[in-house]
Amino acid sequence: MGLSGPGAIATARLLALAALNEHGDTSLTVIPRADATTLFGLDEDELLDESAAGLFIPGNLDAALAYLETELAIRHNTGITHARRLLLVADCEDETDRIEELLTRHPGGVSAIILGGWTGDQVTIDDEGLVDAPPALADCLPNPLPTVSRTEARDRLHAAIERQRQEQKRPTGRRSASKRT
Repeated sequence: MGLSGPGAIATARLLALAALNEHGDTSLTVIPRADATTLFGLDEDELLDESAAGLFIPGNLDAALAYLETELAIRHNTGITHARRLLLVADCEDETDRIEELLTRHPGGVSAIILGGWTGDQVTIDDEGLVDAPPALADCLPNPLPTVSRTEARDRLHAAIERQRQEQKRPTGRRSASKRT
């Protein structure tokens, strides 16, 4: 889904957080560093060493697309059908054709929230959060969209990463049986 209009960045921010919070254990959200900075106000070196199961912040869009292309090719070549969902959140820059090809070659394998000059389906969001979109896309979004500030989003991002880190440390759920007397 391409996002445009004055509310596009706030909407991308909200959707990325929703993916991390709702599906972080079953999906991977890929956000290039420049876009993570725009969406969440991250410093240039922030979250470089953090590991969250549901978030990957590569250095740039080229690295993000290379990662997704490689991951999807491996899945295709090995016949993996049940794997984590992949979500790209990025400004398409000059990579519109490459992103379109990735989405076409792997239908259902990756989803994308695209900012910038996207030529595919577009959702326009005004500064009040009101949505103007083709019916199929409009049905997927509340109207108006809620908003979240960049500062609040940054705090929520760090909370989601911490929650995922704690969940990774938890045991698998198997308990040793205690003897009853």
